[in-house]
Amino acid sequence: MSASDPIADMLTKIRNAVLVRHEKIDVPTSKLKLEIVKILKTEGYIKNFKKVQEDNKNVIRIFLKYDDNNNSVIHGVEKISKPGRRVYSGYKELPRVFNGYGTLIVSTSLGVTTGKKASEKMVGGELICKVW
Repeated sequence: MSASDPIADMLTKIRNAVLVRHEKIDVPTSKLKLEIVKILKTEGYIKNFKKVQEDNKNVIRIFLKYDDNNNSVIHGVEKISKPGRRVYSGYKELPRVFNGYGTLIVSTSLGVTTGKKASEKMVGGELICKVW
């Protein structure tokens, strides 16, 4: 795991857990990770999440979601902004993920939100990741 990009580590854990059909995963907690996980929950990509204290460390336990055929609801997760190359966008230029079927997660001045809500509020910001 890379200490320089904890968000990418969380997304990689989710991607890998989905590939091997894990029921849940634990990631170290932070405010930004918690906001991203809340968006994944409201957009329907995960079943649920909760903050847990395990071995005197706070973690976020993420319960992954699968359909009736045991296929994951998450088909892909990709980090856009990286520590070496931050990517910003105005609200008019926010990219669409899979022609509107995916979700763009953006860190704006009003907090972490989806690309759709950022366009509605007319705020741009740093593009964190996209999920489809």
